[in-house]
Amino acid sequence: MVPDVSTGSSTLGLINYLFGEGRRDEHTDPHIVAAWDMAGAPDPGRDPEATYAKLAQRLDHHVDLRTRELGGAKPAQHVWHCPVRTAPGGRYLTDAEWAEVARRVVAAAGIAPEGDEKACRWIAVRHADDHIHILATTVRADGRRHRSHRDGQRAQRECRKIEAEFGLRRLKSGDLTAPRTPTGAERAKAQRQGRTVAAREWLRERAYTVAAGVRSVDEYFTVLRSLGVQVRTRIGPETGEVTGYSLAAPGDTTGQGEPVWYGGSKLAPDLSLTRLRERLPSQKITDNPQDIEDRRGPWRRAEAVLRDARASVESGDDAVAQAHLDAFGDTLHTLVLATDGAHQADLHQAAKAFNRARRSAIRADHQAAIALRQAARELAYASRDPGGLAIALLFAAVRMARAASAWHRQRGHEQQAAAAEQALHHLRAGYRQAAGPALADLARRAPRAAAISRFEQDLRVALPDHADRVLADPAWAALTTALARAKAAGHDVRSLLSEVASDRELDSADAPAHVLVWRIASKPADGARRRSAITSKSVVPGVGLGPTAAPEHSGVRLPGSTHGGPRHGR
Repeated sequence: MVPDVSTGSSTLGLINYLFGEGRRDEHTDPHIVAAWDMAGAPDPGRDPEATYAKLAQRLDHHVDLRTRELGGAKPAQHVWHCPVRTAPGGRYLTDAEWAEVARRVVAAAGIAPEGDEKACRWIAVRHADDHIHILATTVRADGRRHRSHRDGQRAQRECRKIEAEFGLRRLKSGDLTAPRTPTGAERAKAQRQGRTVAAREWLRERAYTVAAGVRSVDEYFTVLRSLGVQVRTRIGPETGEVTGYSLAAPGDTTGQGEPVWYGGSKLAPDLSLTRLRERLPSQKITDNPQDIEDRRGPWRRAEAVLRDARASVESGDDAVAQAHLDAFGDTLHTLVLATDGAHQADLHQAAKAFNRARRSAIRADHQAAIALRQAARELAYASRDPGGLAIALLFAAVRMARAASAWHRQRGHEQQAAAAEQALHHLRAGYRQAAGPALADLARRAPRAAAISRFEQDLRVALPDHADRVLADPAWAALTTALARAKAAGHDVRSLLSEVASDRELDSADAPAHVLVWRIASKPADGARRRSAITSKSVVPGVGLGPTAAPEHSGVRLPGSTHGGPRHGR
């Protein structure tokens, strides 16, 4: 059950909407199900003689008295509006049940506390099966305004209780960090314009993706403009510095042809200018000289840093963990941009879902996650999808998403835990799609039986506690090929197995052979054999697992760039 509190200034205007046909003729049988006084509230939906103006006059009674007392205009934003909707797929409530819901919501929100004879006037209108609208005027009989501090949060808590008592589908509790959802008017406008998402959502996704790849706030604005997004900055009168910004989507205008602006913090709390400055680097990021010769360096670093980040999430320091979850959100967006193949669609959905899981009410220590955030930005500028390293990074992302879900669940962050689970679902699907052909090819290239027997002995010596599980994993055949190529690249097999298992990933791994394959894939070739090993050919790049040939370094690829849209270079 979802309450959505907002305020306005026209009682009659809202009444016209509630009892009218709706913007798309979707309103059916509008009528009052509850009110401050059912006998004293004219119901235009049931009484032919009841007019909208008469109902508005009764609701505005205390407002008008207060206005006359003060000898001025009506109080600003004196109309309180709260639609309450049941969860999709839930049962429909009766009018009597909706009436009880309305009375409990206005009591919890401070509009009409139980037993308060001087409370605000209000009505609850039903014009659809799955929701009601509560309209109230926020001046009490004693001339005071209602207690509005966190009224939406109090209404939400009451709705959680109502769900349990009424046996309704229970929604996840929020912590006031969720972004605003598009209004009905915004969704209707998107439909009329033939858009699949509302302008607010379109801008939010563009802003997140751009913020993940840029290196400064100025570059953030520049890249957004290159994508056709209109940017308006707010300049402080005394300092002359940018103190805020707003974005407008192409073609999204008012009736007067003016752009519809959305402030960064209105798109999402962590897209405010203050939050962006906390995350974006204060010092210039320079290219790693080693990446000139090895274009897979950014991928290898991202995979290693992401594994360290997962350990930080599981370490118990909440501020550090929160920072790494936020940086992981950036990593998912840049991974989408740097990835080719059919699994890119799943990665995009994972990044979109994880936007809700990247923040909570816990304040992040962003300095602790600089390494992961820098690795994410390097990935945005990296060579395109180097096969096995990309799959190794994707495998690390799957494990990070699982850790994020557990972290949020342990702290009672229900919405964030659900979002992380949704991201995990898409990441797993993307991993299966990307890794399946690569593992199958490695299995077909398995060495001879004698070599496999030696690798089994090496495994039992190096990892005695995990050997049986690894040998039972269907990916064991692929692992033998990875070990053979690692040996050819100059590695000692037993030392390599001990090294890649040293961070205890195998303890919680469902597929231990997968862990070893992709950890080996992320290792550079060893010593004097490096040059020859990295030029060998196979489907899986990494330590002796494939080619180093990579597409030309093309700069950060941002939304639209894979479809002929703009690119942002270094």
